[in-house]
Amino acid sequence: MIRFAHSEDLYLLALIPVFIVLFFVVARARKNALSRFGNLDILSRLAESASRPKRSVKFIMFLFAYALIVVGLANPQIGTRLQEVKQEGVDIFIALDVSFSMKAEDIKPNRLEKAKFEIRNLIDRLAGDRIGLVVFAGEGYTQFPLTTDYSGANLFLDVVDVDAVPIPGTSIGSAITRAMESFDFKEQTTKVLVIITDGENTEGDAFSAAEDAAKKGILIYTIGLGSPGGTPIPMYNSYGQQTDFKRDRLGNIVMTKLDEVSLEKIAALGNGAYYRGTNNQDELNEIYKAINALQKREFGTKQFTDYEPRFQFFIAAGILLLLFELLISEKKVEWLAKWNPLRKEVNVP
Repeated sequence: MIRFAHSEDLYLLALIPVFIVLFFVVARARKNALSRFGNLDILSRLAESASRPKRSVKFIMFLFAYALIVVGLANPQIGTRLQEVKQEGVDIFIALDVSFSMKAEDIKPNRLEKAKFEIRNLIDRLAGDRIGLVVFAGEGYTQFPLTTDYSGANLFLDVVDVDAVPIPGTSIGSAITRAMESFDFKEQTTKVLVIITDGENTEGDAFSAAEDAAKKGILIYTIGLGSPGGTPIPMYNSYGQQTDFKRDRLGNIVMTKLDEVSLEKIAALGNGAYYRGTNNQDELNEIYKAINALQKREFGTKQFTDYEPRFQFFIAAGILLLLFELLISEKKVEWLAKWNPLRKEVNVP
C-alpha cells in the first residue's frame, strides 16, 4: 500500500510538458539563429563534433531526474505491516434533555449550553472509552451511536438545540429506553448512562425504565440543571433581543422547576449517583472520575497500517541522474561516430 505524505507537491510534475515545449522552442530558435549566420549544411560540417542525439538524451535524463525529485518531495510511503491495538474502556451514553425548558437561564448562559459545555469537556478527556449521545424531549432519539471518533462526536454535539426533537415534553423514560437499545450487550463492557435534564418528567415512566436498565447492568448517573424554586424561560426575537417570557394559554408566565427528587430516585435505581448542576462546577468531571475507577474491559481491536517513508531513494536517484547529465558532454564519441552510416565525409579541397 502506497501513499504520499505531501501529495500536493505532485502538482509540480505538470511542469514537465512545459519543459518539453521549451526544449523544442529553444532548439528551433537555435536553428533559426544559425540559418541567419550562414549555410546550415556548411555549419553542421564545421561543428561535426557536436551531437544532437546526446543533447536530447541529456534533456530526457533531466526530465527523469526532475520527476524523481518531485516524487521524493511528495514523500512516498509504503505500508509495511498491519498492527493490532487492543481497545479497552467504558461505554458511556449521554442522554441530553433538549426540551424548551432547557433554555432557562438560571444556569449561565442557559441550561442547555452549560450541559453541552460539560459534554465537550468530557469528550476531550476520554481516552479509549466509547461515547454516544441521545437527545430527548417528548421522545428520545440517538444523535450519534457509541464511537471513539471524538472529533466527530463534537461536530454532532455542536448542532444540538431545542429543535432537535420535534415532539415537545420531557420523557426521561424514552431516553433511557433509547440508550438501552443502543448499547451492545454482546460485548462485556461496563455500560454507563448519564442523564442531563431539569428533571421535569412529563411523559412515560422513567422509574420503570431505570429499573429495566439496572437489570441489564447499566449504571445510571443523573445531573439536574436548574432551580428547585422555579425560573421563567426567556423568549428572544431573531435579533437576539429578549421580548418576553414563555407563557401558558392563560397568559401566565411558565415557571420551570428542577425535580431533584425524581432524579435522585432514578440514579438510585440505576446504582449510580445524582449531581446538582451549578454555574461553576463541572459535574461530568466528577462522574468521569467515578467511571475511571470502574474496571475497563477490552471491547475489540483496532488495526492500522504502519507506513515507512521512501523519499530518500527517489531523491538520491534524481540527484545521480542530474550528475550523469552534467558529466555527459554534447560532443560526439569518435569511435561511435565512425560506425554511423549517416556520417558524411568532408572533402576539403
